[in-house]
Parts: sequence; C-alpha cells; structure tokens
Amino acid sequence: MTASTRPCPICKKPRSEEFSPFCSSRCRDRDLAQWFGDGYAVPGPPADPEDIAKES
Repeated sequence: MTASTRPCPICKKPRSEEFSPFCSSRCRDRDLAQWFGDGYAVPGPPADPEDIAKES
C-alpha cells in the first residue's frame, strides 16, 4: 500500500490531496478534537508542571 492509496485514518475513505492525510475538513477537525480532548497521548511519564517551569 503506497502513501497515495492509504485511507483516511479517521473514516477510512480515500484521502483528499487538499486535506491529506484526511479525506475532508470534518475528519481533520475530528482528529484535532481528539488531541485537544486527550483522546491521544504521547507515551511517557506525566509532565510535572514544576519541572516545566524550571526549564523556562
């Protein structure tokens, strides 16, 4: 399966060149909402706000 034939990761429809890697703005927005709503996570220990403040 090549990159141009991979389906939209949200709904599995064919990708749109305009919204790649998604098929539409709706799927792109659904993906963004997943990130904002903690639907996705990057593996690792939780960040301590005090440690982040020390790095600034």
